[in-house]
Amino acid sequence: MGLTGGVASGKSTVTAMLRDLGAVVIDADVLAREVVARGTPGLTAVVEAFGEELLTPEGDLDRPAMGRLVFGDAESRRRLEAIVHPLVYERIAALEAEAPAGAVVVHDIPLLAENRRAGDFDHVVVVDAPRELQLERMLRDRGWTREDAESRIDAQASREDRLAVATHVVENTGTREDLRDRVAEVFADVVSAGSGAPGRP
Repeated sequence: MGLTGGVASGKSTVTAMLRDLGAVVIDADVLAREVVARGTPGLTAVVEAFGEELLTPEGDLDRPAMGRLVFGDAESRRRLEAIVHPLVYERIAALEAEAPAGAVVVHDIPLLAENRRAGDFDHVVVVDAPRELQLERMLRDRGWTREDAESRIDAQASREDRLAVATHVVENTGTREDLRDRVAEVFADVVSAGSGAPGRP
């Protein structure tokens, strides 16, 4: 299963609910941090490519500095991705191989629609919320300005593009109990479908 959703859609909450239901969750963002942790070959490769100024005094990757370097610089971003992505895919393959037989494996991928990866999965679950609700959550829960919140939404795939790749849609506009019920329904549908054709939304 591929799981995605726009910023402040509630994807992290849905991920936790799926984990509680017994799914094996593979979080690409977490793995991207792990493969460049202190002492890893990944971090060594990043330093060789970009310089030691991207290290903190403790020897960790200075993520804000790395972000500033690659944001808006397509060539630097490609160089970084050429290092990180193969390492992440290697970890994903290992985690999939370790999953128990018959387990529902959930790939938490924020940019699934942007990366056109929907075809990689038997099921694609999109956590959906209207734009105004996303903005409200970012302003209230994260303390962002409206301008920052809108620019973050605009930098992602459109709501329509995400919904177009969904086999299941989880609307996150009600209570937590509503959300939990819908997640359980989707999980049961995926389990009953096994590895065959995806269910209907």
